[in-house]
Amino acid sequence: MVQGPTTGPATAVSKPARTIPSRPDGSLRAGIGFKPHYFPAVFDHLDRLDFVEVHAENYMVDGGSMPAMLRALGDRTDLSIHGVGLSLGGGDPLDIDHLDRLKRLEETYRPALFSEHLAWSRQDGIYLNDLLPVPYTMASLRHIADRVSQFQDHIGRPVLIENPSVYLTHAENTISEGDFLSALVRQTGCGLLLDVNNVFVSAVNLGLDAARLLDSLPLESTGEIHLAGFSRETLPDGSPLLIDTHGAPVDEAVWSLYERALARCPDVPVLIEWDTDPPPLEILLHEVDDARRRAATVRSARRANPGAAA
Repeated sequence: MVQGPTTGPATAVSKPARTIPSRPDGSLRAGIGFKPHYFPAVFDHLDRLDFVEVHAENYMVDGGSMPAMLRALGDRTDLSIHGVGLSLGGGDPLDIDHLDRLKRLEETYRPALFSEHLAWSRQDGIYLNDLLPVPYTMASLRHIADRVSQFQDHIGRPVLIENPSVYLTHAENTISEGDFLSALVRQTGCGLLLDVNNVFVSAVNLGLDAARLLDSLPLESTGEIHLAGFSRETLPDGSPLLIDTHGAPVDEAVWSLYERALARCPDVPVLIEWDTDPPPLEILLHEVDDARRRAATVRSARRANPGAAA
């Protein structure tokens, strides 16, 4: 296990962490990944939503319909801004122009949650259309911790870092994913964006136990949970390969893993993601309702048997 900081004390930021307000009835706080074609119909269903999440890079413009939609949404509900292009794990210096644009989003929309991927997507000035995995080594930990601290300093607030979906392991890995993320949280003061679908996808692809992988993560630092669907393929040797497509309903195995996660982070806001061929809005709202129903069941079981193990 990785012990103690290796890059110095956590970086201070000027604003405290924020989150989604509690619901009056105490039920699970839940939202959806917003897509422009859900506008303006989403306004008719905000009583079923506590927040919407958008990809930061789609709103890094000064005018036009996209910022106007986001301002209208922000006036009626809470926002979560999720970055996909900062390349925290890349070798190039962080793009200061990109950081400036992220800071403008923070200052303009004041989102309740702000997050980014543990991945790299830029090298030698070239952006790749993918979120590629980082090696889990001490050198990589120092590199990424420095960059997360720079990110938080630049926008002036703590952020959430999302656990990745993984298809292959780096040969040079010397640290487990759980230890890597736990050390990153300790060293930078960031939180965890727990993508339960990514946990399951990675576990199946790498031949790991999904429950053990989940339990190894710093769940006590979770600030948001993502739920999504995947596609399934079969490799030539007959073994399964799961692809993190965000293009299907949440799989029952992911729902079960989510219920396990709720034992350690029962009051965390939950997001339903559907990025590939998004369905009618009502399908996402149905999954929001399902997330709340399952959370209520887990809470009732915990109240009935508070000493039960996860």
